[in-house]
Amino acid sequence: MPTAILIDGAFFIKRFRAIEPQNAHDARRAAECAHRWACAHLTSRTARRNGGGQDVLAERQHVRQDRRELYRIFFYDCPPLDKKMHNPISKQAVDFSKSAEAAFRLQLHEHLRGMRKVALRLGHLSAFTQWTIKPEKVSLLLSGKIQMTDLTANDAVVDFRQKGVDMRIGLDVSSLAFKKQVDQIVLIAGDADFVPAAKQARREGIDFVLDPMWQRIPPNLHEHIDGLRSTCPQQQRGARQEG
Repeated sequence: MPTAILIDGAFFIKRFRAIEPQNAHDARRAAECAHRWACAHLTSRTARRNGGGQDVLAERQHVRQDRRELYRIFFYDCPPLDKKMHNPISKQAVDFSKSAEAAFRLQLHEHLRGMRKVALRLGHLSAFTQWTIKPEKVSLLLSGKIQMTDLTANDAVVDFRQKGVDMRIGLDVSSLAFKKQVDQIVLIAGDADFVPAAKQARREGIDFVLDPMWQRIPPNLHEHIDGLRSTCPQQQRGARQEG
């Protein structure tokens, strides 16, 4: 039976930018990496390591024979913020629909829609959106090292929440498991929200693998998965660790 690969889009983008900061807003590159790193799960570690004494043709044939069938890659995300809001510090209007982030997100979704065996699942942003101060600036304010008058327009960011993404992941995991459409699910994510879905899938006999993209996970999460594997490149040493 085949493998289904589910990608938490917000998490993937965050880790992608940590691994390839030079391509932070390259939507085509992000889509290609999502597809490549997901499909790498279809080939086992042992198949990729073996073949030391074989010729190249024989090694490739061995890898193809050992490669699992792909059911589908599911990518979960939300449309970008498209509101106009006034920055509370500069008092200037900001049109988020014209931001680099909005353009990146829309282009990424279009690239994913055009890829074979990729299903884009979109949730929505919470209607409650407000400005907030960057956490590092809040710490400086609370410690008395800076005052409110020291803040600049760049210190204010919009706080918004994705809605419906976790629900869609849970529903798809349940559907795949109960309908026996796959015998393995790979989830590319980094938090514990997936645990209820993982438990349900495992009770149905599904091999549940977590790919945290080299991000550390709490030790107690290991008991809720059948395997832990990251296929993307590791973040370069010295770079800031996400999460």
